[in-house]
Order: sequence, then structure tokens, then C-alpha cells
Amino acid sequence: MQTLTHYMDALRARHPHFPELHQAVEEIARSVWPLLHDHPRWRQERVFDRLVEPDRVVSFRVVWTDDAGAVHVERGFRVQQSNLLGPYKGGLRFRPEVGESMLRFLAFEQAFKDALTGLPLGGAKGGATFDPRGRSEAEVMRFCQAFMAELGRHIGASLDVPAGDQGVGAREVGFLYGAYRRTHGLEQGVLTGKPLDVGGIPMRTQATGHGLVYFLREALRARDEDLATRRCLISGAGNVALHAAEKLIELGAKVVTLSDSGGALVCPGGLERECLGLVKRVKARGGSLADVADEVGGEHRPGEKPWAVAGDLALPCATENELDARDAERLAEAGVRAVAEGANMPCTAQAIATLKERGVLHLPGKAANAGGVAVSGLEMAQNAQREPWSGEAVDARLQEVMARIHAACLAHAPDRDDYDAGANRAAFARLARAMIGQGVP
Repeated sequence: MQTLTHYMDALRARHPHFPELHQAVEEIARSVWPLLHDHPRWRQERVFDRLVEPDRVVSFRVVWTDDAGAVHVERGFRVQQSNLLGPYKGGLRFRPEVGESMLRFLAFEQAFKDALTGLPLGGAKGGATFDPRGRSEAEVMRFCQAFMAELGRHIGASLDVPAGDQGVGAREVGFLYGAYRRTHGLEQGVLTGKPLDVGGIPMRTQATGHGLVYFLREALRARDEDLATRRCLISGAGNVALHAAEKLIELGAKVVTLSDSGGALVCPGGLERECLGLVKRVKARGGSLADVADEVGGEHRPGEKPWAVAGDLALPCATENELDARDAERLAEAGVRAVAEGANMPCTAQAIATLKERGVLHLPGKAANAGGVAVSGLEMAQNAQREPWSGEAVDARLQEVMARIHAACLAHAPDRDDYDAGANRAAFARLARAMIGQGVP
């Protein structure tokens, strides 16, 4: 059997310009390599190799015009990783740094995350180099229309169902859906994260943050602990961070930090519900945490991360690789007992190793932040049934899905607290069974 080192060397030689993909593949491969040893057919039919290579990568030019009449050229992408379990499913990201390397990594992770939900969802990721920040609503609309003119030929309710991600919220999804409907006809299930009036589902905006807290609650319950009164350190002040904070406060925990590009907001006594509402309003209009520090009774620490503050639980919800080995040491020294990932791969490989060495429980994003895609799957079901769901029904199903993901992680974990290996093995086993069952092309 090929060694992991040999496999990774070959992958780097084959794809030398995709460092993010190398990180994601190696992290999962370390967990699933023993399964390949135990299942000769998975090894013989090259299951892991076939999962690493996407079904296809679609790349296209997007030409749009700004309010001044100037013409701009962007690059658009869609990485369709795997449809073994269902239609390709994954978000669209509008950021200047979007490129094939980033999206290959995110699509690979997405395939495993979607498999963990137990829902019939494949994996994909896409986006464009367009930056919506500082653009007028009319400019964003025109870009979305130009983007969908190219993407639309590659998606469909039974083929590929994109959703929002960084830079793509309900407004952008609405524009994208309108552009698709005008050229392809009515097909509500082609996108998720839509506004409620055009087939969206309640709780979609809150799903990732709330699901993160539900997963963390399950992990604490497995250790005979609970969330009440726990001091929680959150990074980020976007959708995931603020809705995680909302649910933590509702369940009796204390949110003592948030952060943004300007630094960390520290509230030693815990952020009150009303103060969180103020933060949401300020961030919605483009303000910073520094603008609200005094009003919420907190301290703003310019340029700092929140990881040196004393706490019990940490929820990194900002961006990829935001938490490094030094940060992990600080968390351990500050008394943190568990880290639940709200962002996609916010912890570096060195940080995860440090957390485990220091006895800090690590809950990986592919499991902990799967609530967003789970509720996207429910939106697809709602659109197919043409029967609207209530917020209460969605929340109940979200809690069920997160509990099921947690149980799968524990069932496949080689050790009680190894959620990383448990999540990777549970997802890989489901994908491998589906691949073997469908034969070799």
C-alpha cells in the first residue's frame, strides 16, 4: 500500500500551485489512511484519489459595467467536486482573492461536510474575483446578472445548487436567482439562501451560527457538561459569529469577545442581548467594533486577536487559518477547554496539533459549522415540495441534524475526543460506499 508521505509528494508534484488543497487533503488523509488498509476494495478502486480530483472545474470570464460606464473584467469559477450523494452543493464567494486553489480546497472540504449531514447532497464551491464592498446596489446587481449569464448553463435544481458565502448574501442570491429565472424559467430549487418571498427558508441566515452552538452543546453533553455560564471567546463579527453569539446568550453562556479587522472587542462581564443587537446594526451599516465598544461596556483592543482573554470555550468564526500555534498556546494558557470551528479551517495544522497536545478539545468545522448547508438542504426540500416550512420546524430539524453529525463523529472516532478523525472517517465511509456502489466509470 502506498504510504501517505509518498501520496502527498505525488499530489504536490501534480498540483504544485494549490497549497490550500494540499493542507486539506493531508488533514483528511491522515485520518482515513487506516480505513484504506482495512478495506482493500476501497484501495484497489482508488477511492481516495477519485475523491481528491473534482468532477470538473468550470472557469469563465465575467464582463460588467460600473455606474460610471467603465467596463470591468473578472474571473468566475465553479468547482464541482462530487455528486456521488446528490446534486453538487456549496456556496459562491465574491472576493478579490478568489482563485482555483482556494476553491479546490473549499470544494474538497465541502464534499466531506455535505456527506456528514446525512442529506442527499454533493459537494462544490464557486465564486468570482469581484469585490462587492464599496459598490452600489446597481453595480452588484449588474455583476450578478453577468456572472449568472455564464454560470447558469452549469447549474440546476437536480445538477448543482449554489448558495451564498463570503460577499454573497440574500441580496446577491436574489439577484442571481432573478437572472437565472429570466433566462432558464422558474426553478426555485436552483439556489438556496434566497429571500423568503422567492422560495427562501426561515433560519437560513442563522443556521451556521446556531448549528455551531448546537454541535458544541452536544460535545459538552457527551462530557457531562453544559453551556450555561461558560465564558465564550468568539472571533469575527459577521453572520456566523453574531448568530453564534445570539444562540450562546440565549442558552445562558457569556460571550466575552468578538473581533473584526480593526481588533478585538472584550466584554469581561459578557455581552448583553441588547448590546449584541447594537453590534449587529452597526456592522450591518459597515461600522466597526471600535464604534460600539463604549456603548456595550467593553474594551476595544486595536490590532489584537481575542485568544489571550480568559475563557472556557473558543469559537473562531472569522476566516481560514486565523488561529495559529501561538494562538493555540494562548488559549490553553487562558483556560479554554474546547475550540469549535465556525469558519472553514480557521485553525492551522500546527494549531490543531498544539490544542491536542495541551488537552483542548478540537471540534472541526466540517462537522461543527455544517448547519448552514444542512438548512440549505431543507430549503431544497421545501422548494421541491412547494410547501413552506416554519422557523420552528427548521430549528427542530437543524438540532436533529447537528446531533446526528455529532453521533457520527463519535461512532467513527478512534479515540473518544478525536472529533477530527471521527468526522473525516464518517464522511469518507459514506462517500466510499456510494462510490463503490456506483461502479468504476
